[in-house]
Amino acid sequence: MDSIPAPQDMPRLSQAELEKVIRLHAAYLKGMVGGQRLNLSYKNLSSLDFSGNDLSNADFTGCSLMESHLVRCNLKGASFYGCDLRHANMRHSDLQRADLRGAYLAGANLTNANMSGIDLGEGIIMTRSKNGTMVERPRLAGEGGRTVLTGAKLGHSTLDHARAAAAIFTDADLSGVSFYGANLEGADFEGANLTGSDLSGANLERVNMRACILTKAKLFDTERRGLDLTDSITDHAIGATIENLGRPLEELLEMHTLWIATSGKKGHQLDLSGYDLRDARNLKNYPLTAVMCIGANFLGQDMRHSELQSGVFDRSDFRDCRFNYADLRASSYKHAKFVRANLDGAKLNALEIQRGGGETYMARTDLSGANLRFASLKEADLRDSILMGVDLRDADLRGADLRRADFTGALIDYTKFDGASLEDAIIDLSGV
Repeated sequence: MDSIPAPQDMPRLSQAELEKVIRLHAAYLKGMVGGQRLNLSYKNLSSLDFSGNDLSNADFTGCSLMESHLVRCNLKGASFYGCDLRHANMRHSDLQRADLRGAYLAGANLTNANMSGIDLGEGIIMTRSKNGTMVERPRLAGEGGRTVLTGAKLGHSTLDHARAAAAIFTDADLSGVSFYGANLEGADFEGANLTGSDLSGANLERVNMRACILTKAKLFDTERRGLDLTDSITDHAIGATIENLGRPLEELLEMHTLWIATSGKKGHQLDLSGYDLRDARNLKNYPLTAVMCIGANFLGQDMRHSELQSGVFDRSDFRDCRFNYADLRASSYKHAKFVRANLDGAKLNALEIQRGGGETYMARTDLSGANLRFASLKEADLRDSILMGVDLRDADLRGADLRRADFTGALIDYTKFDGASLEDAIIDLSGV
């Protein structure tokens, strides 16, 4: 066995070279003379476009497909063994019976993909060392030989009868996914969104589902020995619900709006701390300015264009919420969860507040310790914001205004900063 190139030493293909071998593969599939099965094993194919092609039974073993485009491809029976597929776009593709053992798919988009019968088991690549002994080929990322789908988008995909023992689905969007009859033994789903998923007949032995969202999920006829559901969220209410408020939420929101409009002379401040607000309707239509809302549950709420200035939302759960173009200035979101949330175009910058006597001060938005993994903050305004200790791994801040923001202690592995304004920001980019 010859030595296999290390990930950083793999030869790179151009788009033109790729299209040539795809044409040969098309001829091969039709049984034409001169056709050749696609074999791109151990090649650097990152950022290339494969979209719309029939690549069934192709061999991509060990290659890099990072940020590549494989939208609406026929990938039946293809081998992606040990591939780097981070942030690849594979929406609407057919991956039936494909081999993804040992693949790294963190942040990949597999929305509406057909993955029936797919193999997501463990897999490692061996290579010959300089002294002739067989050793495990190093990976650019990932954990050992486990297949990693951390933060991947698989909404409404089909993984019926998939072999996914020990696979890592942490923080992934698995809403509406069918895992019917799948072998998920020892898999890690911590923090994943499994809303409306079908796990009927699946093997869930020793599966970690801590802090998962399991609203409307089906778990009929499953093997659950050793299943950990600690802190998972189901259809059962978490704490008090809006029915416990004493008055209709709409009426209380109107009283809060009056309290804001009259500077506290009429109405009263709204306190929703600890409430389960998942099913509250039309929240975005009411100004939540200066609301007290510690440890509340907003999971999946549509808060686009909403007003949440100068409030206290510490430790609240905003996973999968939509905050596009919302005004969140001067509020406190310490240790809040924004995993997979969309904050594109949101205002998170400081707000000028006027005190009595006419003097003003800048009230900064505080996101200290918040979890923003896989969140989208494209074109968001974060000027002067406090981001100390925030988890921004795999988050998208392209085009964001980050001037004078404080990132002390923030986790920024694989964070996208392209086109962002970072003047006078306190941030360590040495490891990025």
